[in-house]
Amino acid sequence: MEVKTSLLDNMIGVGDMVLLEPLTEDSFIENLRNRFDHNEIYTYIGSVVISMNPYRSLPIFTPEKVEEYRNRNFYELSPHIYALADEAYRSLRDQDKDQCILITGESGAGKTEASKLVMSYVAAVCGKGQEVNKVKEQLLQSNPVLEAFGNAKTVRNDNSSRFGKYMDIEFDFKGDPVGGVISNYLLEKSRVVKQPRGERNFHIFYQLLSGASDDTLRKLKLDRDFSKYNYLSLDSANVNGLDDAANFRTVRNAMQIVGFMEDEVQSVLELVAAVLKLGNIEFKPESRNLKEMCELLGIEQSVLERAFSYRTVEAKLEKVSTTLNVSQAYYARDALAKNLYSRLFSWLVTRINESIKAQSKTRHKVMGVLDIYGFEIFEDNSFEQFIINYCNEKLQQIFIELTLREEQEEYIREDIEWTNIEYFNNAVICDLIENNQNGILAMLDEECLRPGTVTDITFLDKLNTVCAEHQHFESRLSKNSKFLTDHSLPHSCFRIQHYAGKVLYRVEGFMDKNNDLLYRDLSQAMYKANHKLIKQLFPEGNPAKVNLKRPPTAGFQFKHSVGTLMRNLQTKNPNYIRCVKPNDKKAPRIFTDSLVRHQVAYLGLMENVRVRRAGYAYRQAYEPCLERYKMLCKQTWPHWKGPTREGVEVLMADLQVSTEEFAYGNSKIFIRNPRTLFSLEEKRRGCLENLAALIQKIYRGWKCRTHFLLLKRSQVVVAAWYRRYAQQKKYTQIKSATIMVQSYSRGWKVGRRPPTYMHLGHLRDLPSMSPIGGSWPTRPYRFLDTAHTELRSIFHHWRCKKYRSRFTDERKAVFEEKLQASEIFKDKKALYPSSVGQPFRGDYLEISKNPKYQKLSSAMDEKVLLADMVNKINRANGKGTARIFLLTKNNFVLADQKTGQVKASVPLPDLASISVSTQNDGFFALKLKEGSAGATKGDFLLSSEHLIEIITKLRRTGATAVNHNHLDIDISDE
Repeated sequence: MEVKTSLLDNMIGVGDMVLLEPLTEDSFIENLRNRFDHNEIYTYIGSVVISMNPYRSLPIFTPEKVEEYRNRNFYELSPHIYALADEAYRSLRDQDKDQCILITGESGAGKTEASKLVMSYVAAVCGKGQEVNKVKEQLLQSNPVLEAFGNAKTVRNDNSSRFGKYMDIEFDFKGDPVGGVISNYLLEKSRVVKQPRGERNFHIFYQLLSGASDDTLRKLKLDRDFSKYNYLSLDSANVNGLDDAANFRTVRNAMQIVGFMEDEVQSVLELVAAVLKLGNIEFKPESRNLKEMCELLGIEQSVLERAFSYRTVEAKLEKVSTTLNVSQAYYARDALAKNLYSRLFSWLVTRINESIKAQSKTRHKVMGVLDIYGFEIFEDNSFEQFIINYCNEKLQQIFIELTLREEQEEYIREDIEWTNIEYFNNAVICDLIENNQNGILAMLDEECLRPGTVTDITFLDKLNTVCAEHQHFESRLSKNSKFLTDHSLPHSCFRIQHYAGKVLYRVEGFMDKNNDLLYRDLSQAMYKANHKLIKQLFPEGNPAKVNLKRPPTAGFQFKHSVGTLMRNLQTKNPNYIRCVKPNDKKAPRIFTDSLVRHQVAYLGLMENVRVRRAGYAYRQAYEPCLERYKMLCKQTWPHWKGPTREGVEVLMADLQVSTEEFAYGNSKIFIRNPRTLFSLEEKRRGCLENLAALIQKIYRGWKCRTHFLLLKRSQVVVAAWYRRYAQQKKYTQIKSATIMVQSYSRGWKVGRRPPTYMHLGHLRDLPSMSPIGGSWPTRPYRFLDTAHTELRSIFHHWRCKKYRSRFTDERKAVFEEKLQASEIFKDKKALYPSSVGQPFRGDYLEISKNPKYQKLSSAMDEKVLLADMVNKINRANGKGTARIFLLTKNNFVLADQKTGQVKASVPLPDLASISVSTQNDGFFALKLKEGSAGATKGDFLLSSEHLIEIITKLRRTGATAVNHNHLDIDISDE
């Protein structure tokens, strides 16, 4: 019998939230807590995986685990991210369906780790080969590079992705990876010049200063001391658990594997160093950092000084040059630093794509993995948080649409009736942000392009005018605001009711960050650099390609990118991983109820469960269903010969499950309520226990029988070898003795004098013929030892045989009785030793010859085996009365001594037991069975000089009389 497992086996809590009973928010949270406490960090909602960040390493991502989940059905094992990755990969490989894996959740919930686990699993289970392994390694090693340049330590996460990443992994028809394409979204470049308290800049800055060799730092004109660079915050420069030096070596190695040339790596590090130098530029005479930066990038210092000092505006045929004040110069410096780093990051992504792209132009199967920033609600939320949360709104929208669509399509595909369910559709929030006419992004672009005086406050005023009555928008001047009582809403802020909760945005900086302008003078200065990579990053600085058209705003670009991403995702089969962080302390084993409850609410997990349960809570293909429950029905156990659906129908009918509780689809059975499934599981569990007991019984019987047969064969072999050895030894001894006797006999015959007592024929005094005689003549010479011993043994066996041959049948019976008496009384009765030498006569009264007992003898129908005179003890006064005791084959009789009249005749089957003492006396008690005819007179207490013989004969005759059931003879001290 093939034994298969299921997520229902050994389940901690409920592995699939769809089966949760009762379904409430409290029970949902409690189930997550219960599983989290037992290191079960994954839970299903149908085909959706909820992933709890454990904030520690768990032994559930080993190569053995990969093999365990490889090619297994989704519900066959306990919930795991590997199960989802395997399902997506096999659907892509076997069914030619493009897949996408959407990983969403708050910052710090473990999205980046989840994406790496998915990629590592797919890399482990797909094909092998030199070229395939190279592609897999390049795809995997792109992660450390992008994390170094795009991730940072935040208050919520030590390795927070500060950009969105979507990777399309391309596979050939065999399912082997052939390449990939990475798309990046909205790098948080403002972090380059300023970081919130408790956070760091991007990892690469700290890795470079910590891990680069002294020679490299000398060439880059850098110092290891973080405090010497204005762009690096000091309060969180060192992070527990992050080894920046080791990570730098990892990044260098990864860049080499991906395909970066050594001069490209050096160019990248020079630009990173240039960004650090930019942060230290002060607009004072003889700025050392400006000089060093110009030397790194190959720019004439005077050109860059002028770009920081003047701004040239071109309008048609006119050029207007204005002088920048110190504040504007610092703004230009920071803008250049942000643009330089952002463009470097985009170049890195492009360069990685060149290395990992598929070489062939044929159509490939595609698996997309989306790892994008989670929903963010900080104390101070600005433009970056606004568009990040807009992206999460779009992902939530596509999650709702695709989940409902997939659910509905499955019911249609299986011909199952579908009941619609109410849910919150966040399309109204997406429309508030992205509507082309009066959306927030459209109004922001309009303000940025509008001539005249425009500020962040004018933008807010416009929002108050256009969005005043929108139910998800609030500000102090909007009609939905409660500014009279809600003092948490400042004048320069607005609030949006997102699907994840209300978020307060401060409008300061919205205009500048959306414009994302870099003065043309700086672009042209960068283009004049002799640094090869700088020219590629600032193509608009080429004087021959001057474009007076205003570049698109950051909001417009991001909206366009998100739209492209959504269209891409909608062409693929979606798979969801919803990441949840259990606490804000980034600590293991802590589960904060309120935090998890908030994430469950805004991720819409409860709605997801309700949608899944709107029709049927559980569904399973017919074959695994029949395989799991067939033992519950005699008709399907152990094998069902017909179609699997018919087998399931027979099974459900035999179990008498209500027809309202399930429905038959084209390929699956749908179960409406979890309690029905759990009832089946309970029956199965009981049946498994019975089967286990049966298997144990059969196995133990087989094991004991096998062991017995082995012992028996071994005993036969040992016995055969021993008998062979014993006979060989005996033969050798006899042969040796015979040769010795023969040699001396032949010597005697030729006239030599034989030794004394050499042979039995020459013994003058033969030993005693008694079997117990121990005398034997001594041997005359020591060399006759063997012959002497053999002759003694032969003689002893001979005289025993002679003694036995004189035995008659009567004497044999006497000796058998003596032997049985020994078994009964030896070492138990003090009287026994004196009886050994006395022969058992049986008829001590000669009842058949004595005329006195002629009448008594004639009254007996059977042969008298024993006749003796005994004393019958009166139980009332203890006086004895002489009685004749007769024993036949079937009865014992007590008769009067004088008259010979029978006083009592008791059949031997009525005799229950005989009791005697251990002392040197002749008393014995005959106890009769209750209810027997003789029992009315009571038991007999007797005394005899021939106690041993009487008891022995009673035992022998009694055993025959009562069908071989031995009498109970009790010998006690009392």
